[in-house]
Amino acid sequence: MPKVQTFDAAGAPKGEMELPIEIFGVRPNRSALHRAVIAELANRRAGTHSTLTRGGVRGGGRKPWRQKGTGRARAGSRRSPLWRGGGITFGPGPRDHSQSMPRKERHLALRAALSAQAASGRLVVIESPGEPTKTRAVASILRAVGASDRVVLVTASGEAALVRAAGNLRGARVLDARRLSVRDLLLPCTIVVTKPALAALQEVLGA
Repeated sequence: MPKVQTFDAAGAPKGEMELPIEIFGVRPNRSALHRAVIAELANRRAGTHSTLTRGGVRGGGRKPWRQKGTGRARAGSRRSPLWRGGGITFGPGPRDHSQSMPRKERHLALRAALSAQAASGRLVVIESPGEPTKTRAVASILRAVGASDRVVLVTASGEAALVRAAGNLRGARVLDARRLSVRDLLLPCTIVVTKPALAALQEVLGA
């Protein structure tokens, strides 16, 4: 049974607790992790890149010069890709780069990422700070738990004050427990999970 260090709302150690083995004790699946990261990166692409073909470039309504007798090569339009200012041949156009992934496979990748971080000792659990929550207080808590450099804070849906306060911290990324990113979980960082977020993870990934 995997164990993790726990802290109270002020950042003081409270001991260890056992994590659900079906979420934090699975064997990492490299194939699922790879496909999940590739899909997330593809879904972040805007796909708004665009170029003009010869049909979209302005000008070229008349033949530059007559067909014969000039000694030059034949030319039918100034919009040709061979000309400066002409169209682009096979250039990129707006498209949708998003990739779909089966829900079970994505949950497998999330379990694998969480298990890897728990096994490496880079995951801690804290009590949810009470309201009102200030940015300075959240920074103090993260320093106390050893997450002063780069941290991924996993919160629940009812912790709006904590999300608002932690959003101002440099190097901190706040993720909702129901909308986790596999790529963010695999970064070299400390993952701080609140008690309500842990319950949400069990509800989503524990089945």
